[in-house]
Amino acid sequence: MKVGILTGGGDCPGLNAVIRAVARRSFTRGHEVVGVREGWRGLVDGLFKPLGGAEISGLLPRGGTILGSSRTNPFAIEDGVQRIKHNLQNLGVDALIAIGGEDTLGVATQLHEAGVNVVGVPKTIDNDLSGTDYTFGFDTAVNIATEAIDRLHTTAESHHRVLIVEVMGRHAGWIALHAGMAGGANIILIPEIPFDIDQVCRYVEARFRLHYAPIIVVSEGAKPKQGDEVLHSEGTDAFGHVRLGGVGMYLAQEIEERTGQEARATVLGHVQRGGTPTARDRWLATRFGLHAIDAVATGRWGTMTALRGADIVTVPLAEATKELKVVDPALYAEAEVFFG
Repeated sequence: MKVGILTGGGDCPGLNAVIRAVARRSFTRGHEVVGVREGWRGLVDGLFKPLGGAEISGLLPRGGTILGSSRTNPFAIEDGVQRIKHNLQNLGVDALIAIGGEDTLGVATQLHEAGVNVVGVPKTIDNDLSGTDYTFGFDTAVNIATEAIDRLHTTAESHHRVLIVEVMGRHAGWIALHAGMAGGANIILIPEIPFDIDQVCRYVEARFRLHYAPIIVVSEGAKPKQGDEVLHSEGTDAFGHVRLGGVGMYLAQEIEERTGQEARATVLGHVQRGGTPTARDRWLATRFGLHAIDAVATGRWGTMTALRGADIVTVPLAEATKELKVVDPALYAEAEVFFG
């Protein structure tokens, strides 16, 4: 059997660990493995590379993806699906493992319905995919954000200013909530719950009355009750997503104007997605890869590997991509005792 593997969407710590796990187990079973370069774009354009022992050596601690990635939607390209099927057939690929988040696995779901033998692996630092308790990449992103918050505490106190940390999270505030709690933030703002800028300023003023400088952690998709979603638009990607950003600067400006306290925003951006994966992400990515090739071997097409408790299971791709997993307001309320 010849197995194809691709990585789509944003890069993420742990992608190479999945590739390594798929290839190593495939080799023991006599399967041939071929990598698809540049995500779905590579499958449309026929960009492949063989994956042997030399190609996967040393991948476990390596961030990013050796296959490259892209935000390509083949269903938005004329004859995109037909070209994918043609390229797979020409190369003799019997099965495809797609590693990605909401958009990549959404395409995989549609391709399965179109007759392609595909198995999915969930990847996103946002941890917002339904069907799995956690996605790999999330733990690394939280650790990076937490370390940044730890470092900002000292400079906030030294300069007696408000420091705002903007983290990733378009629709779900998992990174902000986990890193904010772990880093001892005074205010955490997430997309699921629109924030009251007046209440934020009251928290800030209360913190200064105690002679402490506040730390605010905010998801990029958080929005104020008083207005529309804070966006920084540079057009849309292939899946119609507007590029977000700017909420941190918005908060800094509003806080300075309303309280008279100096405020600065730090945008972590792509720093959260890069570098060496944590031990937990390597462990989870490896287990996902091993179970993905098992699903291929048993013909469980149209499924995705998922973490349920301590177990790796397979769930239908359609189930995993039908809705995003967002923060439960009850969980947020549980954490709110730390704010202010």
